Amino acid sequence: MSSFQLVYGKACHLPAELEHKAYWASKKLNLDMAAAGEKRMHQLNKLDEFRLQAYENNKLYKEKVKRWHDRRLVNKTFVPVQQVLLFNSHFRLFSGKLKSRWSGPFIVKTVFPHGAA
Repeated sequence: MSSFQLVYGKACHLPAELEHKAYWASKKLNLDMAAAGEKRMHQLNKLDEFRLQAYENNKLYKEKVKRWHDRRLVNKTFVPVQQVLLFNSHFRLFSGKLKSRWSGPFIVKTVFPHGAA
């Protein structure tokens, strides 16, 4: 079956020179469906492995960044009658010109075992 007949569904008599070129083009394109299917499955498997490796690398990166941030955390211990400032971390756009995010001073009355004051 010629490549013309594959594409257009009808027979066509091509000159021998063109027929030879068409034969080599179809051979180069690998019209063997079983081999093409195997190659596609191999490509999909490689893509799946690449995706899983990307997830694993992302997980390792996040763990590393979390350890880095956790090392830099400083534990604050409060005692009763200590004066403290409260930081308002609530994000607001254009909350006020030169408005401070710190409020207080407040006096610590009790400190609970889990760290709340």
